[in-house]
Amino acid sequence: MARHIDILQHPEAAIAAATATLAEGLPIGLPTETVYGLAADATNPAAITRIYETKGRPRFNPLICHMSDLAMAEGYAIFDPISRKLAEAFWPGPLTLVLPLRLESDIHPLATAGLDTVGIRVPQGFAGELIRAFGRPLAAPSANTSGKISATSADHVHDDLGERISLILDAGASVVGVESTIVKVENGQMRLLRPGGLAADEIERVAGQSLKRKNGASAAIEAPGMLASHYAPGAAVRLDATAVSAGEALIRFGRPDIAGIETAAIVLDLSPSGDLAEAAANLFDFMKRADASGAATIAFSSIPDEGLGEAINDRLQRAAAPRE
Repeated sequence: MARHIDILQHPEAAIAAATATLAEGLPIGLPTETVYGLAADATNPAAITRIYETKGRPRFNPLICHMSDLAMAEGYAIFDPISRKLAEAFWPGPLTLVLPLRLESDIHPLATAGLDTVGIRVPQGFAGELIRAFGRPLAAPSANTSGKISATSADHVHDDLGERISLILDAGASVVGVESTIVKVENGQMRLLRPGGLAADEIERVAGQSLKRKNGASAAIEAPGMLASHYAPGAAVRLDATAVSAGEALIRFGRPDIAGIETAAIVLDLSPSGDLAEAAANLFDFMKRADASGAATIAFSSIPDEGLGEAINDRLQRAAAPRE
């Protein structure tokens, strides 16, 4: 069973235990401002293999590599002018940039799924401090069984992976609550590979150009979070609900009128005031709570597809997608 360390109470002990565990090639549960990650040495193939095995993650799905700062990232990837401008504006923070690997990079191909690009992020707070102390980048997908709801607390990690890893660092609930936004710059044009915790309009404001969205399904997996079915609870997911049937769980936004609400198994409000940042922070925790109610279906009311709503709707559409 995993050992827990509260990083707020024992930061030095957390750094010491984490660096020792990572040096052994073992993954750890790591809090970041977006979600909790399952982190391991991105240069160690045995460590990366343990990430895939622990999550049950397909190996064609690349991992984001987390760095301590822009200077560290420059040692592993090549920055074009637009990507550098975005990094300087939003790092540390919930932005991942997909960049060409340097030829001399020692990030292992298992972490990049054999691609000649790598997704890089500089996380805020403790995670960045740990990477700086460890001295090597950390590959860190979300700390949950592959395809299931992402973890936004140490308890979520413990309940899902606690018997498969040896260390979980606890920093309380994740502030952002959804994964990072992923952007790739090609021929001077930004592409949005995954909406996330940094709103697209903020990126467009800094870059001075619009983000290109993909049209239709793409067979190429260039970054995490691009699988059709992902972030899924055990229950089925139904979107844009205006009514609920008896025994369904209901997760609503902004307190809309929902017919049959009195018959729901559980009613949860992502944000009664209609605050998308609050809704994003609550999303995965509320999905887990609704799933634990025993309801066969979780119904979601509509959420505006703007700002962080784009990321929330992306997660919900993947949660509602047909599952193999």
